[in-house]
Amino acid sequence: MATDYQALFNAADAAGQAAAEAKVPTPMIVVQRANPFDDTSEVVKQYAPVTGGVCGFAWVTVKPGTAGFARWTRKQGLTRRGYYGGEQYWVSRYGQSMERKEAYAGAFAEVLREAGLEAYAGSRMD
Repeated sequence: MATDYQALFNAADAAGQAAAEAKVPTPMIVVQRANPFDDTSEVVKQYAPVTGGVCGFAWVTVKPGTAGFARWTRKQGLTRRGYYGGEQYWVSRYGQSMERKEAYAGAFAEVLREAGLEAYAGSRMD
């Protein structure tokens, strides 16, 4: 049965990679203003655009954590227990690009859902 889980994980990972690589993030523009508390104040410095977009994190949660696939990922060291239950797989690729990580997590979770698992993607800006 573990080989079935490995094949499922590989398929989800491949879908995630394809989605992340196809994603073109909106560049983040960072500026310094004369008054940091007033967005209408004069721009005194503009930094090079961050082409990866905003910084953040993304993950996939599989529930319940006692399901066969979730237990297998835990034993393989791929996931950790989620704060609100289940097992969470954190996207560690794609630098700090939240948009690429979100694309990966969404595609990864979709493959798991198609296989009949309860899985969803989550993210947060850093």
